[in-house]
Amino acid sequence: VSIQNSYSLLDRRFDSELAEACSYYGIGLLPWSVLAGGLLSGKYQTTNVDDDNAGDDAGDDAGDYDSRRYIRASSKSRFYAFPTYMSRWSPSSASQYTLDAVDEYANIAHEAGMTPAELAIAFVRTRRFVSDNGSVIIGATTMEQLKENLKPFLEENPDGEELKFLDDDILEAIDSVHMKCRDPSCKL
Repeated sequence: VSIQNSYSLLDRRFDSELAEACSYYGIGLLPWSVLAGGLLSGKYQTTNVDDDNAGDDAGDDAGDYDSRRYIRASSKSRFYAFPTYMSRWSPSSASQYTLDAVDEYANIAHEAGMTPAELAIAFVRTRRFVSDNGSVIIGATTMEQLKENLKPFLEENPDGEELKFLDDDILEAIDSVHMKCRDPSCKL
């Protein structure tokens, strides 16, 4: 038996609202949108307009997509193609707190040698209420994305090395971001 709620680095309301009750009754969480509609995937990096890392497929009007910052979003991305999709996570309408948290989580991921998507999925899948009685719903539109999304579920890499994604320092850094603004995407 499981419950299906939104849960991610940007939406941890389950921690305080349902985790204890679900643990007591042995109900797992089957979280959806663990990448916050893709915002935590790393493909919506915030940079300066003249950054050399600009994607070749960012549209000519991509600079107008978010008046607060320039977002590197492919013209094929859902937030660019459908600007009103999941507005609490869309770079064009998400709160500044949400965008700042995304940047901080991406920095944590890079410092730990993983992608932002790997960090986000590893965090969710290692929560006790997920790992004991639940699972994680992931989504990908390319084989590359699928491989990246599955990596946090592996116990070793192809060379046989044990994979450990989240040590105490990484979890402390994640909680530090969370404590600055709890569940920023829940406040528009």
